[in-house]
Amino acid sequence: MNYFNPDVETMPLDKLRRLQDERLQKLVAYLYERVPFYKNQWDEAGVRPADIKGVKDLPKLPFTRKNHLRENYPFGLFAMPVADTIRLHASSGTTGKPTVVGYSRKDIGTFSEVVARSLVASGCQPGMKLQNAYGYGLFTGGLGMHYGGELLGMTVIPVSGGMTERQLLLLQDFRPEVICCTPSYAQRLSEELAARGIGPDSLNVHTAILGAEPWTEAIRAQVEAGMGVRAVNIYGLSEIIGPGVSNEDFEERGTGSYIWEDHFFPEVVDKDTGEPLPEGKFGVLVFTTLTKEAMPLVRYWTNDITNIYYEHSEKRTHIKMGPIRGRADDMLIIRGVNLFPTQVEDVIKDFEQLMPSYQLIVSREGAMDSLAVKVEVKDEVLKALGRPNLEQKPESLPDALRYLYGELGKKIKERIGLTMAVALVEPGSIPRSEGGKLNRVLDLRNN
Repeated sequence: MNYFNPDVETMPLDKLRRLQDERLQKLVAYLYERVPFYKNQWDEAGVRPADIKGVKDLPKLPFTRKNHLRENYPFGLFAMPVADTIRLHASSGTTGKPTVVGYSRKDIGTFSEVVARSLVASGCQPGMKLQNAYGYGLFTGGLGMHYGGELLGMTVIPVSGGMTERQLLLLQDFRPEVICCTPSYAQRLSEELAARGIGPDSLNVHTAILGAEPWTEAIRAQVEAGMGVRAVNIYGLSEIIGPGVSNEDFEERGTGSYIWEDHFFPEVVDKDTGEPLPEGKFGVLVFTTLTKEAMPLVRYWTNDITNIYYEHSEKRTHIKMGPIRGRADDMLIIRGVNLFPTQVEDVIKDFEQLMPSYQLIVSREGAMDSLAVKVEVKDEVLKALGRPNLEQKPESLPDALRYLYGELGKKIKERIGLTMAVALVEPGSIPRSEGGKLNRVLDLRNN
């Protein structure tokens, strides 16, 4: 099996473009009728659905941005009643409230189908076992890969994230042919296999489908050597549908990922002006969901920096996207979780003993990203406690500060979903840049 949906994946470009045009015309009329946000936005821009004849007219429409999802939290961008949806997912946002996405039954079918396409492109076949090490829950990764694997006819092993001992046990005992996880976790598994003297040849796994984080060819080489697999990139984001927006072909690794553009129409625009850029130029990736029912998005500004291009290969006709080069904003991706510094600030604000002066330190311990937060304690708090030495271990500090250490770490974990090492520091001790601004993020991963 070379394709999951050969008629669509090899559709001639002129026919594909006509399909996109038809779907877009229906979409804008549907949204104008059902979603007040889009009606108001387009009215203000002086654009009516009749003005949009096809994808070439998309630049007439304004962008949809992350803040629009937050401002319409939780269900304001839904195009159908919540009672008519069959699933809700959510991803982290900048304010502590999640970005909510809804799915109709048809949407779940689309989600499963594009993931199944991606699995076949990765080299999967019906009857293979898929060890799913993406997180289940509100994160779209686990259930997205699960449903796609089942649709293809794979045997899905729903391990979820973490639990390295169990992951290694199942790799050896269940002998899956395929594993999917984040790139950093694949590195971790590679290192654990080597530390335990487990040779890749003793495993049955031959494919690792990696996504949810940007990664490099160096990481690919490490994972492929350490696990004895071919490492294939999958790309997606919750707002568009989840994993399965695009995927590499296992025989064309390193040449870009096919975007399933019968469902997701891509543009690349200048990050400063928003003007569309020519094929091959790097800019911000923008998506329009052509077939979603519950929460379609038009010209969604992903903030991912990449380029798109047609290779005109003999295998598929759809456009490809290059690797993600970075973000147009300050968002971090830590162990597959989207993190904005302001999320941490939002937690710190709840503690009257702390100043709104903090710094996130991102480092790498082995293959895994590690995160710490330094926060300045108010001077009056330290004075009332007899000015303890904050460089001591937390257990040696006064009860009030020990409590603060524990509560801050706990609240960050509860609200953001990441474990962070906490360091309480003296007022003014976090470095400021010119103009007195705090350096909010110190990223040591490339040092």
